[in-house]
Amino acid sequence: MHAWSAPAIPSLLGSGPALRIHDSATGRLETPSTPSAAGLYVCGITPYDATHMGHAATYVAFDLLNRYWRDAGHRVDYVQNVTDVDDPLLERAEATGVDWRELAVQQTDLFRADMEALNVVPPEHYIGAVESVSWIVPVVEELLSRDLAYRVPGGEGEPDGDVYFDAQRAASSVWQLGSVSGYDRDTMLGFFAERGGDPGRAGKRDALDPLLWRAERSGEPSWEGSTLGRGRPGWHIECSVIARRFLPAPFTVQGGGSDLIFPHHEFSAGHATACDGLPLAEHYVHTGMVGLDGEKMSKSRGNLVLVSALRSSGVDPMAVRAALLGQHYRTDWFWTAETLNRATARLAAWRARLDTSTEGEATGLVAAIRDRLADDLDAPGALDALDAWAGGSPADGSPGSGSDLIVAAADALLGVRLR
Repeated sequence: MHAWSAPAIPSLLGSGPALRIHDSATGRLETPSTPSAAGLYVCGITPYDATHMGHAATYVAFDLLNRYWRDAGHRVDYVQNVTDVDDPLLERAEATGVDWRELAVQQTDLFRADMEALNVVPPEHYIGAVESVSWIVPVVEELLSRDLAYRVPGGEGEPDGDVYFDAQRAASSVWQLGSVSGYDRDTMLGFFAERGGDPGRAGKRDALDPLLWRAERSGEPSWEGSTLGRGRPGWHIECSVIARRFLPAPFTVQGGGSDLIFPHHEFSAGHATACDGLPLAEHYVHTGMVGLDGEKMSKSRGNLVLVSALRSSGVDPMAVRAALLGQHYRTDWFWTAETLNRATARLAAWRARLDTSTEGEATGLVAAIRDRLADDLDAPGALDALDAWAGGSPADGSPGSGSDLIVAAADALLGVRLR
């Protein structure tokens, strides 16, 4: 599967301080070790609707991380998946009368267009769940052979052949339930039921064991699974296998929204470690949730703010990006009309100030932006530095002599195009 077109990223002289970023697994600010290359895996969309602000906020946040590492001179190996077969996609396709494959293609194409408009650097590897099925099957077979997975018998309308991961048997000094999330069992059970798990499935060894392979059901897509029989993979194993195929073990940062901490990232880590005894990732980084006008943004409420809709209405995508950068990536926040209005005004002020900027101002501004981003990707602080420059009186020097550097820095570090 192809991603979207890569933007040209300007090169800047020098680099900023070493990055410190919040690790959800440790609860602390950590300094990732990136001796030559950084490995980044960010969980992608399930393509059954267009890119909403929650999606956009996550991918813009990790774009900042990608850009900061690149500015520091590191190669970044970036991988992202697309869950192009899963229950929510199939349910939406049935409800709308659209073939699930057509819906996945439509929405993935729209996502690509939104990411390109928002100036997000694409992953080197953009992998769909469908194209990874043949990689997943032998991994599930291996887990079965080692009794780290088991088959659940059919009954109550369910067929024989579903395969589940045995989280207790897979526990080790490297991974056990709670290694990523830190949640207690009651919290895990609540999130498991809410976020795609099936704690009440009869025949499981433990209520929290996640599905690895779903046996073929009438009317559902399925693939040849060798000794597993026809079926399709569970959600978490998809990311484990894709990450292991394209990134080192462990890679630097596993990223996604905070709603993926459990069960998705917990079990992706568990699956990977069960296979080779190594951690999935060195660090786990998560973004906050985005609501609308004081309420949770959700498909069921129909209150999604879509990037594509804003673009179609004539909103500058750089204003949308500035609005997203105005919130710290780890916070939960609400999108309002004022959020976009303020970002639009800030963007206009930055652009208007370029013609009077001097070289000395530009050098100081680049340093200030780097300093803020090094501190847990403090994009709001970086935008405040831009505001202070835009609202100040021009410093001594040749007017306009710093404009090219400021344009380059805003693009390279923040992904904001000022021209």
